[in-house]
Amino acid sequence: MLGNLIKAEFRKTTTTGLWWGLLIPTVLIALGWALGTGFVGKNIMDAVNSSDAEELTRLLGIDPSQWQVSLFGMARSINIATIFPMIFGGLAISTEINRRTITTTFLTAPNRVSALSAKLVVYVLWGAIYGLAIVAAVSIGIALTSDSSSLPDAAGWLAMAGVGVLASVLMTMFGVGVGALMTSPVGTTVVLVLYMLLIENGLQLVVSTQGLPELVGFLPNGSVNGLTGSVAASLFLSTAGVVPDDLVEVLRAIAGALGAFDWWLSGLVFLAWTALFFLGGWAVTQRKDIT
Repeated sequence: MLGNLIKAEFRKTTTTGLWWGLLIPTVLIALGWALGTGFVGKNIMDAVNSSDAEELTRLLGIDPSQWQVSLFGMARSINIATIFPMIFGGLAISTEINRRTITTTFLTAPNRVSALSAKLVVYVLWGAIYGLAIVAAVSIGIALTSDSSSLPDAAGWLAMAGVGVLASVLMTMFGVGVGALMTSPVGTTVVLVLYMLLIENGLQLVVSTQGLPELVGFLPNGSVNGLTGSVAASLFLSTAGVVPDDLVEVLRAIAGALGAFDWWLSGLVFLAWTALFFLGGWAVTQRKDIT
């Protein structure tokens, strides 16, 4: 029975234009950011490798030829692009409740637990689909504008691809939970975008200026950014040779992992936020009267 519900739910999402309407800007944003950050990284490396900077790098004992700066562009591009699968997830139940199309789902399913379980599976799959599209677009953009020496090796690319898809899945489910709690498509979209792009960035600036950057790793956006950012910073540092300790936190901040923990711990923190909102939305939807 659950298999039939999953098929029906997936068919329901593909019969509307929402999935491709959001997938197009997702790919364009991911590609655009990758092209831009790759271009900036290339210019930085050209400056560092210039004859004017050669003596300085020699005195510092560093070898810029080992700097895989494209990793920072990949992390940043993935982070910004996952806003769209989050919005896609946020419109999942909120749109159905708002338009009352969820009534049919609940009436034809054996119970609401089965119906919501099918939604869980389907939107995890959609999160993975969006994640693969994001990783592909970012990889193309970075490869087109970066020098081959600044690109990660196969293992590094797979690591970034893995956390990129994971971040997309978690962001999708985070959006589903918030949408189920708010039930308003417009309200859900506005709240998610404002919080992720403005409010939390303001909070991060405040706690950082107060000398408490470690608190950033406990916030939703800070923790999900820590997934890709921590991996990017770790991969960069593993091949960069000697890097002064004072620059390590600067590099983590550039990667988007300021105050974040290791990637797996950042993932667990954001998973806790995702579970909190998803289970809250699940509970509200379970008790809500559908007419």
